[in-house]
Amino acid sequence: MDAFAALAEPTRRRIVELLASKGTLAAGEIGGHFSVSAAAISQHLGVLRGARLVSVRRDSRRRLYAVNPAGLRAFEEWAKRMAATWEARMDRLDALLAKEMKRAKRK
Repeated sequence: MDAFAALAEPTRRRIVELLASKGTLAAGEIGGHFSVSAAAISQHLGVLRGARLVSVRRDSRRRLYAVNPAGLRAFEEWAKRMAATWEARMDRLDALLAKEMKRAKRK
């Protein structure tokens, strides 16, 4: 699953937000913030790992999860491209409106 599809699900989005704000957390600590089963949290974490949005490392018997900044760069790059596209469109619209205003004043 790609990162966009993974984050389309609200619980997964909240897990990423939680890890971004709290830092590295064990799966059980993550689960404590949600009203879903541990198995459901595990599945969500698996999807986030597969989408490379979170990383995991073992610490004894626990699995510790953290946000993977490289995985979030895809969103940042997409948002920058979209912003640049819309800024260019707005600039063209501004130019067109300025041209029309000049034309209207001449009449």
